[in-house]
Amino acid sequence: MVSTDELAGQMPHGILGALNEKMGVEILEASAERVVATMPVEGNTQPYGLLHGGASVVLAESLGSVGSAIHAHPDKIAVGVDINATHHRSATSGTVTGVATPVHLGRSSTCYEVVVSDEQGRRVCTARITCSLIDPR
Repeated sequence: MVSTDELAGQMPHGILGALNEKMGVEILEASAERVVATMPVEGNTQPYGLLHGGASVVLAESLGSVGSAIHAHPDKIAVGVDINATHHRSATSGTVTGVATPVHLGRSSTCYEVVVSDEQGRRVCTARITCSLIDPR
């Protein structure tokens, strides 16, 4: 299995990139079978003080992409081709946790379900991301 440090060393902007750094995303666990990360609500809110739905989607896309990249390594790279999300409840403070688990790990594509939960374990968002696995340029 490839480590996230090894994988990040092959990516020009690290494994998560600059956007996730700005949003405070931190990976806790990463493998093709499960990716877990946290993100603070503060700084990622919309005008009403609620966690921005786009922030949940950024977290979900990042986790699905990391899992896909680990699965694809070293022969392919993963690029997102589809994402959708359903927002179930709001979060106004604290930290949310995203957990990505594979629905499909194939030779040419992957699909992950990502569940974003609040500190009480309540589901805030459910997303699904599909990545295409392509030859590196």
